[in-house]
Order: sequence, then C-alpha cells, then structure tokens
Amino acid sequence: MLNTLRDITIEPAALKIPAEPHSDYERVRSIIAYISERWRDQPSLEAIAEHVGLSTTHVHHLFRRWAGLSPKAFLQAITLDNAKALLASSASVLDTTYELGLSGPARLHDLFVTHEAMTPGDYKAGCNGLTMRYGFHPSPFGEAVLIATDRGLAGLGFVDDGDRQAALADLMRRWPKAVYVEDEAATAPLARRIFSPSQWRSEQPLRVVLIGTDFEVRVWQTLLRIPRDGATTYSDIARHIGNPKACRAVGAAVGRNPVSFVVPCHRVLGKSGALTGYHWGLTRKQAILGWEAGQGLGLNG
Repeated sequence: MLNTLRDITIEPAALKIPAEPHSDYERVRSIIAYISERWRDQPSLEAIAEHVGLSTTHVHHLFRRWAGLSPKAFLQAITLDNAKALLASSASVLDTTYELGLSGPARLHDLFVTHEAMTPGDYKAGCNGLTMRYGFHPSPFGEAVLIATDRGLAGLGFVDDGDRQAALADLMRRWPKAVYVEDEAATAPLARRIFSPSQWRSEQPLRVVLIGTDFEVRVWQTLLRIPRDGATTYSDIARHIGNPKACRAVGAAVGRNPVSFVVPCHRVLGKSGALTGYHWGLTRKQAILGWEAGQGLGLNG
C-alpha cells in the first residue's frame, strides 16, 4: 500500500556526499525512496549501500542516526505497514473515537496532546500583534522549524535543501500580522518532547494551539483522533464533520495543517490506499509512517 513513490525523482546530487550538514538528509531521503519503491524485493543492505554509493557501515549508522532505526528495521516496518492494510478499518476507527467522546484531550501515537483553537476574531485579524517564537531543530525527518506562542505549539514544518527561510516563510504566511522572534531556547523543549518517544507522557500533555478557520480547525481536530495504527480518508473526515460532500475542501484543509507530524495529516490516504499528496513531500510522509511503525513495533534491527 505504501509503495507509491514512483513519481519521485531523486536528483543525482542526492547520491553524492556533499559537505553541507543538510545533505545527510538528502542521502537518507534517497535510501528511503529506494526501500519504499523496492520493498517487495526485500533489498539487502549491500544493494542499498550500492545505490547511494556508500559503505554498508556508513549507510547503517547514517540511517539509524537520522531515522531512529536501521535500514533493515525500516524495510520490515514498511513491509508490515503494507501487509496490515491501514485503511481496512478506517471508518470504524473514527466512529469508535466519536462514540467514546474523545472530543477533548486526544492521544496521538503515545504522544499525548491537548489542544485549543484560537478565537475566530484573532484568526481573521491575521493574529495581529501575537508574538510567535521560532527555532530550527533536528528531527528524524530532516531539520524542522517550530513556532510557538505563550499558549503552546502553533507551527511545525520541515526544511528542504537547507533553505530555512523558505520553510519559515511557509508557516509565517499563514499569520501575516504576527510578530516573529527567533528564540531556539523557547522551542527546543518542544522539539525534544515531539521527537523523543521517551518524553511522550500523559501526565504532561503537549499543548497545541490550532490557528485557522472554523472549518480547518474542525478538520485538524478530527485528524487528532486518528490512532497510531490507523489511517483515514478525505471522505471519512468529511463525513465526520457533517459535510460528506466536502472532500475537496477537506483535502485543502489537510494540506494547510500548520502542525505537521503532531497533527497527523500524514495518516490521511487516498481511498485506494495511495499516499497521495503531502505538503512536505511524499518521501517525508513515507519516512514518518515507517518511523512510526518502527517505534510501535520496537524494531531495533
């Protein structure tokens, strides 16, 4: 199911060994794409290493450092994720959470999240005068940019090709009248909480501020109800927010999710099981799904 990376082109530069620190992610990205495209063939570590032009030892340690598990474990996770057919129970997953009344604090793959929405008036004013602090931090999926307010995490995106300004601008344009202050000391604790499973604790939930239109917030709140081992479709979300014909609008709202990974838009798949689009790239979506599967299965390969 998750082998839908055929349209991704890996540039030749991604197979070299540049000096820039961000190029490590490009090498990992190439490995992820290779495994994801060829998981049915169960490629060996030697074949993976030959593909990226590195030694098997270098591939093993580089991939483990960035993805949190070995190439072998990632391959196992991808294989199992396909075998489990994530969409088999997509409707019942959301039905169950609604029946249980999970409308307040929500649990996201063992990362406990409590959320609130910015008032419609504040959003319509472009968050005029609201102070937002941002910082750049490493993550299992490449460098991440986090944006926080005094009320909690408001934005999370990813840096591609070392272009920090593009990643930051992508989030800033959502709230054009806010005041932005670079403050990595303020965002570092949030990054540690989000990307370190050992720090996922129910007694200290991660606070998230959802800033968007009423419709977008309803979609994002629905995303927070997707459990770690589940997935859903745009049509299921539309049905659960009471507007079954709004699949296209739901897709747009999912694409505008400002808090990637934490609000799991990566777990929205096409009706056929295809990965479909992802704002931060299909390779990264595949990496997140594989990483989550590896964490859940305790794969240390």
